[in-house]
Formats: sequence, C-alpha cells, structure tokens
Amino acid sequence: MVPRACSWPSADAEGEEIGDLDPELFKPALALRDWLLAEGARLEGWGVLLSGLAERLDALGVPLDRITTAIDALHSEYTGIGRIWTRDGGYAFRLFPHGETSERAYERSPFAEAHRTGRWLILNLATTPDDAFEIVPELKAEGYAVYACVPLCFTNGTRNGVTFATRDPMGFGKRALSVLRFVMPTLAATMETRSVNQRLDNVLRIYVGDEPHKAILSGTIQRGAVSRIRSAILFADMRGYTRISSELEPERAVEMLNNFFDCLVPPIEAEGGEVLKYLGDGLLAIFRDHGDDTGQSAQAALSAAVAGLVKLDEANREGRFPTRIEAGIALHHGEAAYGNVGSGARLDFTVIGRDVNLASRIAQMNKVLGEPLLMSQAFAEHLWGDPEMIGHHALDGFVAPVPIYRLKAAATAPAEELFAAAE
Repeated sequence: MVPRACSWPSADAEGEEIGDLDPELFKPALALRDWLLAEGARLEGWGVLLSGLAERLDALGVPLDRITTAIDALHSEYTGIGRIWTRDGGYAFRLFPHGETSERAYERSPFAEAHRTGRWLILNLATTPDDAFEIVPELKAEGYAVYACVPLCFTNGTRNGVTFATRDPMGFGKRALSVLRFVMPTLAATMETRSVNQRLDNVLRIYVGDEPHKAILSGTIQRGAVSRIRSAILFADMRGYTRISSELEPERAVEMLNNFFDCLVPPIEAEGGEVLKYLGDGLLAIFRDHGDDTGQSAQAALSAAVAGLVKLDEANREGRFPTRIEAGIALHHGEAAYGNVGSGARLDFTVIGRDVNLASRIAQMNKVLGEPLLMSQAFAEHLWGDPEMIGHHALDGFVAPVPIYRLKAAATAPAEELFAAAE
C-alpha cells in the first residue's frame, strides 16, 4: 500500500443504500458495530478479526467469500501490509516493500482508482475487462462474481482500503450494500485503532529495540527509572570512520554505515542478541542470560561477533565499501542497566552502568592492540573454549589495569580461522 494524503471522508457512504437499511437489520447491524468497537478492536490477530467480521456479515445476509485490507505501515523495511481472508483459504498477509515495485502494483490496483475518486468501486466481474485492473483475471479464475473496493482515509491522512468479494452470482444486492455501508465507518475506526497501535509498536521497536520498547509501552517512562539485566555485552565500532567519512558525501557515508551494520546485526539477531543502541559508527548489543547457564549467552555473543567479522571480510572482498573497512569488537559479561535519562519531556531510553563502560573501553583497545576481537576476563570465564590473555591494560576510568583476552587464533589470521577458533 502506498500512503498518500487524502481529504475525503474516512468511510464514504454515498448512495441510497445507507438510508435503506431494513428495519429488521438495524439492531443486529448495531450489534456488529458494537462488536467491532469492543471485542474486534482488542482481538489479538487480524485473521480472527476478519473471519469474525465475515461470519457476522454473513449472518446479516452479506454473501462474503473474500475480504482484504491494505494499510499503510510506518516501518523501515516495508511501506504497507496487505491482509486477506477467504472462505476456503483462511487468513494470510503480505508486506509491500519500499520502492518502485510497490508503487507500480498500487497504480494497477482498484485501490488507486478508489483513492482517486474517493468513492466505492464495485465491479461486476462478468462484464469487467481483464485489463481493467491487474487483479481482475485472478478474481475471475477463482470464481468471484462481484468485487467491491472501499477507500479509507485515516485521521493521519494516509490512504488505506478494504475490499469485499463474493462468488454469489447475484452479487451484493441493495440489502447487502446497505449493511456494508452502515458498518463501514465503525470498521474504519477499528482498523485505524489497530493500525495506530501497530505503528507505535513498530517505531519503538525499530528505534529502541525489542525489550526497551516493551518497557516503554508498559509505562516505564519516568525519568530515573532503571532496570538491570545480566547478559553478555557486545560493543562494536568501525575503525577509522572519521577519516574515511570525511572524504565521502553524506549519502555515501550513510550507505557505508548501513552496509557495515548489515554485516554485524544479522549474526547478532541470529544468535538471539538484541541491538540496544546505535552509537554513530558503532553499536551496543546484549545476549541475555537464561537462568544459571551464563555460558550460553557468552558463546552466542562470541559466535555472533566472529560471524560478523566473517561477513565484513566477505563484503570487503565484494567491494561493497569505498575502501577496506575493519571493525573492533569487545565482549564482556556483566550487568546492563536500562535508564531514562534527560530533562523535562525529552528523555532518552539508554543503557548505562560500569559493565557497559568497560565493554566500551575494551573496544577502544582493539586499534591499540591491532586485534579485531577482544574479551574481558569476566567474559572469558563464561566460555566453553580457552581464550588466551594478552596482558593487563590500563583503561580510561578504571583504576587498576584490566586483563584482556583474545581467541588463540592470531590477530592477523583470516576471519574464517577466527570462526574456527570460536567453535
């Protein structure tokens, strides 16, 4: 779905049908609207909502075999979500990626026409040419007789929509359309409520991470509120970023950072880690302890770190960067503390504490020692393997020198050998 500003009503009800609702249908139609606003708005999944809606509309004499929705999404990876319920196939959904592919699909869809006019588009498929819209041949092949596309404009100005289709050769008569038009404003409100909640959830998850977003939505937004988590801590950054980026246009610098994080983040997530913070050219991630098995989180963090270095090496060989890029990764095991820091109404949900500081300081030693991957003693003690200590080193902010470890594979070894050493 492609969002565009709109000014027409949220659920257009033009036509005589809205005023011709059969008196005997008034109370059950009101009951359906009440269900949408109460239970329907709180149902856990869209599939349950759409199937429940179809069941109740069917009881009111609306012969439904297919319902779809197309809703704008505020997400970094896709622009909208399409959901479909069919009587014989149940529920499914698809994501519309950002870019020209989704734009072209939208322009060839009934939604584009409905949005242009701001009115319901009702197609008698027996007389509709196959080339009228891209979906028409598919609807005909699946035996549908009539298809209705309803444009919806949410209060945030985005264009969305819902469609109804039936295999009944009589289609949607005046009685059925009067029911649909009667419940449509309420259905639109329910869809928008669910959509807004999903947008908020998506945005918070994207910008602060999985666990922090849950804490924020649960009400942990007071300044000074702190929660502590025992975990393996991974701190990584790009070596020489200031020098390299100073020679690039801002767009190229952003592209370089995104390619860099594309190497590090997927392995972190694959091993069950959470990226809590992007810090310019670096990131902070944690791997939570599960009960007393602290070795599992440490091994997962080590595997993710080494896999990230391998992917970075592959990206360098493929020429995905303007120059060769190297990373420094530090691993520590301790306590990560989430805290609300700031002033007034502007807070940052950030990660603080001695152990986070230690991981950051060890990361600064990667360049000094010429090592891509360093570990604290606390982290090394949780590993199943046997890393080697490379001395005690003075770290900024720590009184006593800190023992630092590395894998037994040499710092100059290929990334694949580091991976083998981590096994």
